[in-house]
Amino acid sequence: METFIAILAIVLGIVAIIGSVAPALPGPPLGWLGMLVLYIWGGGANGAGEPMSTQFLLIWLGIVIIVSILDYIVPAYFTKVTGGSKYGSWGAIAGLFVGLIVPPVGMILGSLIGAFAAELLFAGTDTVTSLKSAFGAFLGFLFGTGLKLICSAVMLFYIVIYAF
Repeated sequence: METFIAILAIVLGIVAIIGSVAPALPGPPLGWLGMLVLYIWGGGANGAGEPMSTQFLLIWLGIVIIVSILDYIVPAYFTKVTGGSKYGSWGAIAGLFVGLIVPPVGMILGSLIGAFAAELLFAGTDTVTSLKSAFGAFLGFLFGTGLKLICSAVMLFYIVIYAF
């Protein structure tokens, strides 16, 4: 049973990393769920023989909540700082979904092109302003994705440490 729980937790950790890039999956929350599974059913311990503590689990819950909130705030902030509008943010998200056809390059380019097209078509800005705000939306997307990837990767590391 412990082997099954360890494998389940690791699978959740791996799916969390995938979910950090794919917008349909909640990356960091899945990683935390993997840690919770180990905490409740796994009874694993780290290399020093110490079991996962409740405090450790709650600290990671806080980190996951903060990263998840920042993932929604940061792209809009970057877009706004670079002179973009809400259309640029929505265009970046739409382009990201369209770009899922050819991940990860399609997602990155889709986000950039989507923000640019939305600013140009819906906000009525000129080409230079649209490009600038698209770049801001793109940077926000990269920053948010990077935060989720780092968070999920560290949780996967701890899942592996506590599982074996």
